[in-house]
Amino acid sequence: MPIHIVPFTAQHVCAVAQIEQACFAEPWTEEGLREELDNACARFLVAEAEDGAVAGYIGCHTVLDEGYIANVAVSPTYRRRGIGRQLVQALLEQSEDLAFVTLEVRVSNQAAIALYTDCGFQSVGVRKKFYSHPTEDALLMTVFLQDN
Repeated sequence: MPIHIVPFTAQHVCAVAQIEQACFAEPWTEEGLREELDNACARFLVAEAEDGAVAGYIGCHTVLDEGYIANVAVSPTYRRRGIGRQLVQALLEQSEDLAFVTLEVRVSNQAAIALYTDCGFQSVGVRKKFYSHPTEDALLMTVFLQDN
């Protein structure tokens, strides 16, 4: 099944909000997602299936030469097809201007940790009780894109 990684646009907001609802205990709202369209510090990408359906998305915020991945989410319908990997790799390919990109992931989410490790991220710390519903620590992971 071919997947196309495209920039996040207004036409994707509703579908991305539905993926948020399916994937997260505290999902972003349509309004919050819509605000990202005008955020100069936001880099959001969408994975579209051949029929135009939104299969997943990734959102990153930048400050100077630093990137912070806020969310990576794949619709339950499209999981286990490498879409999360395609999204992370596409974002990193478009982030050559950044020194590093960082993210948090639940310590229990071994599949995501393995994905991020395969994409070059390293564990750099733990954020205690970072997540709620349920309360859980976050593993802080970073990929360095430029030599200091």
